[in-house]
Amino acid sequence: MELNARIPAGPIAEKWAKARFDYKLVNPANKRKFDIIVVGAGLAGASAAATLGELGYNVKCFVFHDSPRRAHSIAAQGGINAAKNYQNDGDSIRRLFYDTVKGGDYRSREANVYRLAELSVNIIDQAVAQGVPLAREYAGLLENRSFGGVQVSRTFYARGQTGQQLLLGAFQALERQIALRRVQMFNRYEMLDLVVVDGQAKGIITRSLLTGAIEAHAADAVVLGTGGYANVFYLSTNAKASNATAIWRAYRRGAAFANPCYTQIHPTCIPQSGDYQSKLTLMSESLRNDGRIWVPKNQGDNRVADQIPESERDYYLERKYPSYGNLAPRDIASRAAKEVCDEGRGVGSGGRGVYLDFADAIDRLGRPLIEERYGNLFEMYADITAENPYQSPMRIYPAPHYTMGGLWVDYNLMSTVPGLYVIGEANFSDHGANRLGASALMQGLADGYFVLPTTIGDYLVTQMGKKVPTDRPEFKAAQQAVEERINRLIGAKGTRTVDSFHRELGSITWNYCGMARSAEGLRKAITEIRQLRDQYWREVRVLGSDEEPNQSLEKAGRVADFFELAELMCTDALHRNESAGGHFRVEYQADGEAKRNDADYAYVAAWEFQGDGEPPRLNKEPLEYENLHLATRSYK
Repeated sequence: MELNARIPAGPIAEKWAKARFDYKLVNPANKRKFDIIVVGAGLAGASAAATLGELGYNVKCFVFHDSPRRAHSIAAQGGINAAKNYQNDGDSIRRLFYDTVKGGDYRSREANVYRLAELSVNIIDQAVAQGVPLAREYAGLLENRSFGGVQVSRTFYARGQTGQQLLLGAFQALERQIALRRVQMFNRYEMLDLVVVDGQAKGIITRSLLTGAIEAHAADAVVLGTGGYANVFYLSTNAKASNATAIWRAYRRGAAFANPCYTQIHPTCIPQSGDYQSKLTLMSESLRNDGRIWVPKNQGDNRVADQIPESERDYYLERKYPSYGNLAPRDIASRAAKEVCDEGRGVGSGGRGVYLDFADAIDRLGRPLIEERYGNLFEMYADITAENPYQSPMRIYPAPHYTMGGLWVDYNLMSTVPGLYVIGEANFSDHGANRLGASALMQGLADGYFVLPTTIGDYLVTQMGKKVPTDRPEFKAAQQAVEERINRLIGAKGTRTVDSFHRELGSITWNYCGMARSAEGLRKAITEIRQLRDQYWREVRVLGSDEEPNQSLEKAGRVADFFELAELMCTDALHRNESAGGHFRVEYQADGEAKRNDADYAYVAAWEFQGDGEPPRLNKEPLEYENLHLATRSYK
């Protein structure tokens, strides 16, 4: 497999401009002749579908929700980064570029990250033009706040609903294109396979979640904007329906899967409260602006928080990382929380929690200002825990959240399958081994509004007059494979539920490929995952039929894919004999911090499917740092 990143030549600040000039163009009259499939309608998918429709392409947009407004992008709370420097505190495009590469522990591609920083300023202008109600200062200027891993205020926000408000902006743009009949929406449809014809992506196979009908759809290019795979852990902050089936089907059809072991554990989540909890709840990282994180200094101190005096509290992030304090990057803050809990100083049920305390901020700023900044987040916490965070500290603990790995893409966002583009969290491209807070929304909208609509034309001009009908044998073979897989799941007459298998898989993955990993544990995980997967196909029971709405069947197919993905995650983590960002191997650390091995592992690991039962092939894209020097990441 050839990994040609297609990075433009020249100085990094000029690469995107040079690329835009060099791309072949599709004239307006010809754009009407091209069909593009977009799968997913979150921030990346909706913005891409809307923009492609506005350009004049014929777009089919597929989403398994009843409306794009249900996409998991609405769950993003704290904000979106942009290098506007409205605070006049030293921010710049280059500083955002540096912070992102450093935050990702020097495991991201320089050219992509710099372009993201460039485009960040355009995203805010786009959102404001759409009427997105971003927070403003008293004088009317857009407000900013800080997020982890940086020392400037560059995060724009809409209270604690930033993702929802940005998605409404993209949704309005999408609805306009639907009304103009440039975009055709397919709600309650799930992509179950990618169709490759003569080595190029030419369509997808879908299932209607209302009728069970299996259909083939052809196009000149396919775009996947289907999000991440954190639900492989079962318990995560992702919506229960979030899954990896679209990108996993593409992987099995030839698209390389890059860095699957790079998963992010968010430090600011409500702790698990019971064995049969189905998901975890994120509390925005923005809370760490004013909240102070601490645990008792003494092991086994079970007193309530207000009975523990200041002298007996350990504000461990402020102690260990004085330059960044409570705004240390997510991977560092998560490991630090696990460390103090493992020492027996955790709080709450089972000792798996730390305090996030707003007492100082309320005394300093007053409760009305805290309510203005975080009121809906405080209300959500109170609704879930029946505790008042204005009167007593929140309890938080790390939880699976975001995935930096995904399908490999080049600078143009095309995968290793020509004609298959991957945007947003579904690709690997911008965050390296750890994503900084408020950068997910930035990447999704940059990809959808600005990058993909520019780059896709360079491919489409080569497809003029090469329409492929759905009666081609490749479509029929893919549709037959989907039907056989569904029949196998429906035909399984075991005794265990899909959820029981998923919960057990999640436990294995979390224990051995979660916040801390070891070679011994990863080998054990691979063995246990394989055994459980074999058991799954023998003993799972899917109720109902395939000719009706059937959530049990939907979940069964997604969990089957999670089994294979979990094994690849562990394989990737086992091969990478270093610690970097969210990938923390206990054998490779220095004073409790991640210890990289730049001599041997400064590359993107792109895994190639070789067939069922065969080990995947490892391909490497070397990471070259011409503008930033590799350095030990320090936030102290």
